[in-house]
Amino acid sequence: MIKSSLTKSRFLFMATILLWIKTYIVYKTSFDIKIENMMQEFILLINPTSFLLLFFGISLFIKEKRRNMFIIIASFISSLVLYANVVFYRFFNDFLTLPVLFQTSNVGDLGTSITSNLEFTDPLLFVDVLILILINKYKPSFTVAHTFSKKERRAYFILVAAVFFFNLGLAEAQRPQLLTRTFDREMLVKNIGTYNYQIYDIVLQSKSSAQRALADSSSFIDIENYLKANQKDPSDKFGIAQGKNVVIISMESLQSFVINETIDGEEITPYLNNLIKESYYFDNFYHQTGQGKTSDSEFLLENSLYPLGRGAVFFTHATNEYTATPEIVKDYGYFSSVFHANDKTFWNRDIMYDSFGYDTFFDDDSYEITEDNSIGWGLKDKDFFEQSVELLKSQPQPFYSKFITLTNHFPFELEEEDRMVNEYDSNSRTLNRYFPTVRYMDESIKLFMERLKEEGIYENTIFVLYGDHYGISENHNKAMAKFLNKEEITPFDSVQLQRVPLIIHIPGVTDKDPQVLSTISGQIDLKPTILSLLGIDTRNDVHFGSDLFSPEKLDLTVLRDGSFITDKYVYTTNMCYDKETGLETEVSFCEPYIEKAQFELDYSDEIIYGDLLRFYNGTSYREQPLEEFDQ
Repeated sequence: MIKSSLTKSRFLFMATILLWIKTYIVYKTSFDIKIENMMQEFILLINPTSFLLLFFGISLFIKEKRRNMFIIIASFISSLVLYANVVFYRFFNDFLTLPVLFQTSNVGDLGTSITSNLEFTDPLLFVDVLILILINKYKPSFTVAHTFSKKERRAYFILVAAVFFFNLGLAEAQRPQLLTRTFDREMLVKNIGTYNYQIYDIVLQSKSSAQRALADSSSFIDIENYLKANQKDPSDKFGIAQGKNVVIISMESLQSFVINETIDGEEITPYLNNLIKESYYFDNFYHQTGQGKTSDSEFLLENSLYPLGRGAVFFTHATNEYTATPEIVKDYGYFSSVFHANDKTFWNRDIMYDSFGYDTFFDDDSYEITEDNSIGWGLKDKDFFEQSVELLKSQPQPFYSKFITLTNHFPFELEEEDRMVNEYDSNSRTLNRYFPTVRYMDESIKLFMERLKEEGIYENTIFVLYGDHYGISENHNKAMAKFLNKEEITPFDSVQLQRVPLIIHIPGVTDKDPQVLSTISGQIDLKPTILSLLGIDTRNDVHFGSDLFSPEKLDLTVLRDGSFITDKYVYTTNMCYDKETGLETEVSFCEPYIEKAQFELDYSDEIIYGDLLRFYNGTSYREQPLEEFDQ
């Protein structure tokens, strides 16, 4: 019977074997999946099989004359999913999720980034589909379809189930609670496979969609208690920028490793280097974004909530209730706005900004954009800032305004006349081109600040400049190691490379007492810090961050993938590293923070998925002198 069933299923098993082999080759050549032992390698080898057998097994219920065509189509669809993950991984060093696939309004703007990640060998990922088509056409004796009895079909799917549970059992033995650690996509793909992961992701998406419908006010009690228990007293910087305008500059793809560094003897960020000498500069400040990248950094800035581990919250929960900074400062007479010379629908900003309470969004329709003043993703930063000054002057004061730059965006294109430093020389075209665009952005910010001085806006404004997310992913570690004069980039180094600049400049204040602060911090701390500087009480606000100047701030920053940083340790990929040496140490040293990090991510996710802030009525904001705070 077994021999007969195998003979009747030759085409099905050929399709399975071809795609199985191809998937494993892709695992080893296109993804950077870390393998620690032979058992993990074995799991990686077998994990595509259960899905492929199940998917192709559907053909057993299809009429014989259409069965082979279904197998070919199923092979093409599976290959397409695999290929989409390969292209996405090349830049983002991550795997696709269902919410990302639904971000269709971003496709037009993403075109340049996508095409830059295509390679001439990509069609080879579909060779097995071509082989199936040719065999089906020219070897009909091999592909002839047979009728399967109920007993044979039952036996087939029992085999599929056995393979799946065998795989899952081995995976759980290697990684207990595997399916509850959903923020670690690499761990899931390594153990259950990229195809099963996509199904698992669909299940998670369905589950998260149901959370809002099932949530009620009681869902917020534990979270509220946790947040109240972690409140910090205000710092001595409370109210030092009271009544001033706020200008926030989101510096595209800017990482801290370029600060005070040179290319061929030329400073990469000369203006920022000088500004730091007149500001509060945080040199241990980390981005905490997920798949939403710039939009995630905005979400962190305005809400002091973590972004989602899957997709971009700007897309998945744009109509939620939030207690965002623009809405809060409005009660103190502030006019709020965003300046970004891009399509208003990109990252769903037109909808999300309304939810945040912004008064105005100056999108690409507010700017004069031509072929001559554009590059890469759109309007060049110098032209963007120059045109923004007139728009800024049209606003009532005080204002809370955010500027989002574009030029220093992958694939880091820049015309020759705009280059002020040379490209780097390495095996990474991406890293090589990164430095000239960083230098261009630096110069653009300098010109913007000078224009604000000319217009009389500068002196009455607090400036917050921060890097939004990484620009150079782990896929360029070899070139990055060369630039940093390291033999290799370890997981510890990768976390340290997630540091981005944070500069807080208050004319008349910070230039008299500039400071470099090594507080362990992240983008989640921006909201309470800015509000505190403006003299706005946040004791009743919902936020996970802390005022960066508070002496009570805990030295802990949690990244979206579950990694975290303390003053002594770095925890990532389930390993604990000593910050002083950069070497792996006992996990027990990191254990006191592991549970807290997980609590923070889980509670923030619950707020977003359940839209829990619609039940929160305890928010009250006060403006008062520091000495009136009860102790």
